Amino acid sequence: MLLEILKSKIHCARVTEANIDYVGSVTIDKRLMDAAGILPGERVYIADKNNGERFDTYTIAGPEGSGVVCLNGAAARKAQVGDVVIIMSYALMTPEEAAANSPKIVFPKEGNRL
Repeated sequence: MLLEILKSKIHCARVTEANIDYVGSVTIDKRLMDAAGILPGERVYIADKNNGERFDTYTIAGPEGSGVVCLNGAAARKAQVGDVVIIMSYALMTPEEAAANSPKIVFPKEGNRL
């Protein structure tokens, strides 16, 4: 049996942009992605602390050190610039792997900086 377990989390990042005309996804500062162990193209779940919305999409790496967290396409309708979001990724693990798992959690500072 495989369990879906939290692998990575960027806790309380601030949305810096929303681009409805993009095809889809969330663009995240590459430094934040690397620190959390999230890869480009990886499926992530996003929870908006301001409005309670929860949705999933895939990631695009943004410029390193830019602090960008940009919701693209349909996701741009789920949050507003300035909203605080939690970005989570999960992995399928055996019960033994899950017991030993220690998720990477990143707590961005002002400007979505490490």
